[in-house]
Amino acid sequence: MLTTKNISPRQLAGFTAFFIALPVAAGIFFMKPLWWVFLLAFAIVMGGSYLLILYTLQRFIYRKIKLIYKFIYQTKASKREEFYYKTLLPQKSIDEVSADVEKWAEQKKKEIEVLKANEAFRKEFLQNFSHELKTPIFAIQGYLETLLNGAIENPEVSTKFLSNASKNTTRLVNLLSDLDAIAKLESGEQVLLKENFVVQDIIREVFDSLSMLAAKRDIKLAIKKGCETPITVFADKEKIRQVLINLTDNAIKYGKSSGNVTASAYITDEKHVLVEISDDGIGISEEHIPRISERFYRTDAARSRKEGGSGLGLAICKHIIEAHGQSIHIRSKPDVGTTFGFILDAKKE
Repeated sequence: MLTTKNISPRQLAGFTAFFIALPVAAGIFFMKPLWWVFLLAFAIVMGGSYLLILYTLQRFIYRKIKLIYKFIYQTKASKREEFYYKTLLPQKSIDEVSADVEKWAEQKKKEIEVLKANEAFRKEFLQNFSHELKTPIFAIQGYLETLLNGAIENPEVSTKFLSNASKNTTRLVNLLSDLDAIAKLESGEQVLLKENFVVQDIIREVFDSLSMLAAKRDIKLAIKKGCETPITVFADKEKIRQVLINLTDNAIKYGKSSGNVTASAYITDEKHVLVEISDDGIGISEEHIPRISERFYRTDAARSRKEGGSGLGLAICKHIIEAHGQSIHIRSKPDVGTTFGFILDAKKE
């Protein structure tokens, strides 16, 4: 069924020519009532009007549409496209052409939204990076200037200031090292070296390496009861070690004193294993969870910098797990605790 929306240019020209020719032929017939005169007048006016209207539509209107199409696809027309413009495009209804243009406009709108989001992210990243970089640099500068102005003569003060300058230097090195690690993960430079290993063995090694840090806050590190049975996974052992170090270090820093950090591992199905690190610390508010793994994002900036973190630990975890084809899962409740979890492939034969 034809409607004004799906009518083609030729049909539009035909209908228009018909309604022009009919009254003209009728007028001539009224002046000279001969049927052959009526039919001849109708045919001449109908044919002439049809050709003129069709020419106008194709020559002027569809020339503009052709330019729009060329602009949409941003390419010089090939022979195949020229055939489309000359043969197929004129057969399209105005509604179909409108749909094509609207589809293109919607696509461009989405691209613009993505560009705006990327630009906002870039600005925020540069601001955060600048702040993270300036903080240790200005601190080192302040300590060195104080020492040069005479404080170096006091052994106690000079030792303290040099120690603080050294800590800020370490913080700066860690920041740049973490940024380099993220850049390599994002670019795909770091190839995953997957192998079979027992995940509980890596967890115990990580807990041993962080035991002194945990002891300072009287925090107990343990594998959850019932999860001690060895489970073999297939992943990049050293990358997963880094993930576990970052998550455990984070749990210790933001866990409550005399609290607990617990690791668990579960076989979810024949092909996958769930690994989780939980604490009973301050927790994370719901509005922060979607952004918690972004670079430099902090829920409490002052405390984070006091703890000496670069603000990149969770971002590194996110990229490593995504490189394994999975994602980080977060469950948290303020003043109750937080659980970070991720899926790994089960043992490969």
